[in-house]
Amino acid sequence: MSNETFYPDIDPISIDRLTGYIERALLQTPQLRQVWVCGEVSSASHHPSGIYFNLKDKVGKSALPAVVWKSQIPELETKPEVGMEVLALGKIAVYAPHGKYQFQVQQVLPMGEGLQALRLQKLKQRLQAEGLFDLERKQLLPAQPQIIAVVTSPTAAAWGDIRRTLLSRYPGVIVLFSPATVQGETAPQSIERAIDRLIIDDRAEVIILARGGGATEDLSCFNSEIVVRSIAECPIPIVTGIGHQRDESLADLAADVAAATPTAAAMLVVPNLEDVADEHLARVERLRQAMQRVIIDRQSELDRLRIRCERIKPDRQLDRERERIDNLAQRLKLAIARHLQTAHQEQLRLKERCQALDPILVLQRGYALVRDNNGAIVRTSDRLVVGAELSLQFSNSSAKVSIVEIDNGQEK
Repeated sequence: MSNETFYPDIDPISIDRLTGYIERALLQTPQLRQVWVCGEVSSASHHPSGIYFNLKDKVGKSALPAVVWKSQIPELETKPEVGMEVLALGKIAVYAPHGKYQFQVQQVLPMGEGLQALRLQKLKQRLQAEGLFDLERKQLLPAQPQIIAVVTSPTAAAWGDIRRTLLSRYPGVIVLFSPATVQGETAPQSIERAIDRLIIDDRAEVIILARGGGATEDLSCFNSEIVVRSIAECPIPIVTGIGHQRDESLADLAADVAAATPTAAAMLVVPNLEDVADEHLARVERLRQAMQRVIIDRQSELDRLRIRCERIKPDRQLDRERERIDNLAQRLKLAIARHLQTAHQEQLRLKERCQALDPILVLQRGYALVRDNNGAIVRTSDRLVVGAELSLQFSNSSAKVSIVEIDNGQEK
């Protein structure tokens, strides 16, 4: 047997290369790039770089080291704390300095009721952002509806309570019943169909959506998006009466009016007939008193007018009016006389002006009017020639003449 040591041919790699190979293998596995992991937080510590914690399997003994980097902490819905059962989203990566893999977390959600509450909160925020809970969408309830519809389970005590309350408070009201399942997985679709039936029927003036008390999970259908949208989009006003004293459901927020119980919802939609009668009698009495006050006021006004009339003496009043009329007539006569005098004077002035411009009157003062053979008036001697014939017009006669000489400095 030989004492020589046998060394096979080997090609070793560095630890960094091996770690890099493992890291690349993890990154190339789609299931590990984004994975949801559930577990219990067994330890947690805060560091400047982030939160380091361990997730422990509640059934087995496995544990998973996890980290939330500092930049990701503000995005968490829930911060991991020891003893908390959580649902974490992240990726599997290699921490090279220790040669270990770790779970790099992007989001942490609470499990169980905490997760349901978170989902409900997110749904509420989304529907609220759409405006489904806005007051502007709320419809007014009719004051005295004659036809009322009820959506609830036919076997529920709520249906009997509502019907008795409606008929006892407002006898003669017509109650339509649209049955629906109000608990379980099929409840949202059933409630939606029940409301759609009433919309198609188009007789109800108001709808009551009701269910008696129960556990929180039994009332979960009234937090369904299907039910909320059906209520918000219904053209008929809806009043909810779901359970007893509790936090508001999303259906309550979407409804036009929310009552604490089914019976309270029935009391909201119809008035008490006795109260209506009392209010009517009170209105009649107020009207009677108002009319009596009007009559008293008018009688007082009439008495004041009668007293004023008695204080006025018709004869004296008539004399004052006659005197006023006589004064006005005298003033009118004087105004007319002044106007006629002014008009006569103006007429004389116009006559004098006309006489001053009358050519006959001018001729009577010794002047003559010279015309040429064409009958045109000769005003200057510029165009006259010796031998030309002219006519002279006097005030009462005319004569023909011939030019023998023109005295304008030249002889023609």
